[in-house]
Amino acid sequence: MSDVVFITGTSSGMGRASAELLATKGFVVYAGTRDTKAFEENKNSNLIPIKLDLTSQKSIDEAVKEIVKNHKKIDILVNNAGYGLVSTVEDVSEQEMLHQYDINVFGVLRVCKSVIPIMREQKSGIIINISSFLGRIGLPLLALYNSSKYAVEGITDSLRYELKDFNIRVHSIMPGFFDTKFARQNLVVNVKTFDETSPYKELVSNLAPTIVEQINNGNSANEVAQMILDIIQNPNFHAHETVGDKAKKFIPMKKELSDEDFERRVMEYYNL
Repeated sequence: MSDVVFITGTSSGMGRASAELLATKGFVVYAGTRDTKAFEENKNSNLIPIKLDLTSQKSIDEAVKEIVKNHKKIDILVNNAGYGLVSTVEDVSEQEMLHQYDINVFGVLRVCKSVIPIMREQKSGIIINISSFLGRIGLPLLALYNSSKYAVEGITDSLRYELKDFNIRVHSIMPGFFDTKFARQNLVVNVKTFDETSPYKELVSNLAPTIVEQINNGNSANEVAQMILDIIQNPNFHAHETVGDKAKKFIPMKKELSDEDFERRVMEYYNL
């Protein structure tokens, strides 16, 4: 019987690439998305779009219930869905703040809360959280996104302890900047921060175009998809792994340098 995979955030980018790769490898893949129309041209019967709203525990529970009804199990969960808020801490609104965490952090927790009982009863499972190299380092204008990914790293670490007795593996992937629709569709900007009269105007004009350019000229989403497959196939895979040029550059550097030296390097690199 084929392994059953549940992936969130699959309408494009890393989620879409991962769903398509695993489906071609014979996995039964449930592709969680707010927009099932994104899969209208899908011809692979192993790839099954399923409606999913990460802000609703009811929506998540219904999707999980549907998968289990059809297959009696969920073998692999990939928490991929997320977006990036670009804002200073001074300017961020309460609504923006809560929504960033509602998707990137609470969405991960809600899906895990729904899927873990299934895996625990099975006494097997794999949970893969798509984090970011920005879950280990800070950058200006991205405090909310950074901190949400720091939280995902903490969730991953804690779950590894909680679930080890039930034969459930938990991993995180920390991508660098990737050429997906992220910068075009999944970056949300705060109007005040990007206003011409903002006291942060110089910082924004220096950093924002560079970040967007690096994302749009980054690595292929297929590299993340391949790493997900590698994690599934290798029971001894690392707890946390980087993928992409920027992640492989900055994460080892952060481990080697003092906090102050690392900060200086980042400021020089991004002309801050």
